[in-house]
Amino acid sequence: MKGILICGGTGSRLRPLTEITNKSLLPVYDKPLIQYPLQTLIDAGIRNIAVITGPEHIDQITSFLGSGERFGVTFAYKVQDKPAGIAQALGLAEEFVDGEDVCAILGDNIFFDDVSPIIKAFKGGGHVFLKEVTDPERFGVAEMDGDRVVSIEEKPTNPKSNLAATGCYVYDNHCFEIIKKMKPSARGELEITDVSRGYLENGNLKATILQKDWIDAGTFESLFEAARLVRGTYIPSPRGEG
Repeated sequence: MKGILICGGTGSRLRPLTEITNKSLLPVYDKPLIQYPLQTLIDAGIRNIAVITGPEHIDQITSFLGSGERFGVTFAYKVQDKPAGIAQALGLAEEFVDGEDVCAILGDNIFFDDVSPIIKAFKGGGHVFLKEVTDPERFGVAEMDGDRVVSIEEKPTNPKSNLAATGCYVYDNHCFEIIKKMKPSARGELEITDVSRGYLENGNLKATILQKDWIDAGTFESLFEAARLVRGTYIPSPRGEG
């Protein structure tokens, strides 16, 4: 399985911070934000990872991550010239994935559940991770019937549930064929929710509901909350004392 770390978008809700650096490089407690989703991929045993970002901050991303040697992985880099959607960014990695399964994760998402066993056990189709939220209209929203996903839609005005699709997607290689047939949404993007819907329509979409915290760190409030939660779960040893 190959990993895709998607760090695109303009980070408009975090300006002026994102005028000088990529959102994924902003600090969350003692690490840049990008290291948390990267660790999710590493914990799942994924060692070949493509990093996709826009042209504005590609130099900063590559300067920080480098070849991947210090993380025990190998990085490839792809530039998404325009913010044309998560699915469009994923489509850029088809050659890199080279027929394998793929785990795509957003560079501003932090997962406190250990999702690695589910990723490692993946056997084809599509798999998404859901979280109960109070504002589902901001996200892709899935409707469940028992353990089955029966609908999924992007930012609905009247959500059918409070289950938001988080920024981690596990797909087999068929996802690239789905992406090639997709049309842009009303906001001019290829929506990752439509990739998941492609699997749903073929009866091949599974989901896991997360039990612990999940942060989509795209606002000042969520970035602050991410630091607070990380601080509460991980207390590093003192540095520079004595």
